[in-house]
Amino acid sequence: MTDLTPEDLSEGIVVTHERTFTPGEVRTFTTVSGDEGDHHVETDEEGRLLVQGLLTATLPTKVGGDLNVLASRMEFEFRRPVYTGQHIACEVTFVDVDHGDRVEVTAAFEAVRTDDDTTVMAGLFEGIIRRG
Repeated sequence: MTDLTPEDLSEGIVVTHERTFTPGEVRTFTTVSGDEGDHHVETDEEGRLLVQGLLTATLPTKVGGDLNVLASRMEFEFRRPVYTGQHIACEVTFVDVDHGDRVEVTAAFEAVRTDDDTTVMAGLFEGIIRRG
C-alpha cells in the first residue's frame, strides 16, 4: 500500500507495485472470470501457467485502489505474456493531477518482468478521487 494521500499527488509522482503471480491465483481468477483458455489451465513445458491479461492488469489498479481512485477510463496494451513465477514490477506515473472539489488524475503505467526488463504491459487510467 502506498503512503501517499490524494493531497500528495502531483504530476511526475511515481508509485511502483510489484508481485509474482502464483498458479493458485491464476486458477482462482480462471474460476471468477470464466477465462478458461487452455493456456490458463494447462502448464507449459516449464510447469507454468499463463497469467490472464486482466489479472496482470490488477498491478496498476492496485495503485489506484490504494488512493481510492474511481476510474472513468482504463487502457491496456498487453505486449508480452506473463507466466506464474515471473516477478513483475509496475511503475505508475501521474501525468496530470487537478486538485479541486475532487482530485482528477491521469496516470500512465508500464509493467516489466524484472529478470529481463521486458515490458509486458503498458497503458493509462483516468479517474477521480472524491474529497471527504
